[in-house]
Amino acid sequence: MWILDRIEGGIAVIETEEGRLELSRQQLPPDVREGDVLVQTGSGICVDAAETSRRREKIAERYRRLRSKP
Repeated sequence: MWILDRIEGGIAVIETEEGRLELSRQQLPPDVREGDVLVQTGSGICVDAAETSRRREKIAERYRRLRSKP
């Protein structure tokens, strides 16, 4: 699984299971955002919208639980 960490000066910094990967921003879909889960396909790299949504909801739920603790 690849997760877009950030974009710096046209370079996309991606976290993978093996470590950090840097790619040209142009290699990614135009609508990619920080935190998106990326997958390689036969035609390039695309956003896994379902997995991105699942991960964002999981993070939001953890945040809600932390905020509700006294």
